[in-house]
Amino acid sequence: MKAMKDYIIPFIGLKIGEHHFDYHIDNTFFNNFEYNEFNEVSVKIDLKFLKKTTLLELYFTASGEVNVNCDLTNEPYNQPISDEYKLVVKFGDSYNDDNEDILIVPHGEYEINISQYIYELIILAVPVKRVHPGIEDGTLKSDILSKLEELSPEKGEKTKSSEDIDPRWNNLKKLLTDK
Repeated sequence: MKAMKDYIIPFIGLKIGEHHFDYHIDNTFFNNFEYNEFNEVSVKIDLKFLKKTTLLELYFTASGEVNVNCDLTNEPYNQPISDEYKLVVKFGDSYNDDNEDILIVPHGEYEINISQYIYELIILAVPVKRVHPGIEDGTLKSDILSKLEELSPEKGEKTKSSEDIDPRWNNLKKLLTDK
């Protein structure tokens, strides 16, 4: 966890006002969290750290791309991501992170670890359903994709004719019409 020291900000020594921190996130960051859904990660985090007398405001901005496997074809592709997150840090009697936008830390605290917030920001920026852009525009040629198209039901399937319907249903339909 030595690599995670870079994500601990000792705010006690910072002057009141605005401060900026930049981070480049790659696979080693996610290895520390034992998260292996991404093949490759290249995300830039810009953190605007606003220190006030009674609270701290953190504005995270993530931009970059992660290489993930498509949910349909399992083909790897680069998924661009872009997201923002605002965190307010207040001081109180005890640690409390029940609210996702407000973190309460004890009065004697002198540093904040932002690694969990960066981790969640990137994970939540990736779409739930990951579809290769080549599938949407029709440029992807894959064995799996051609097999899926082969096995998919025809769009213009003929409807069942009246002779395919079980004759017992016809007797029931008569009950509705015989009033």
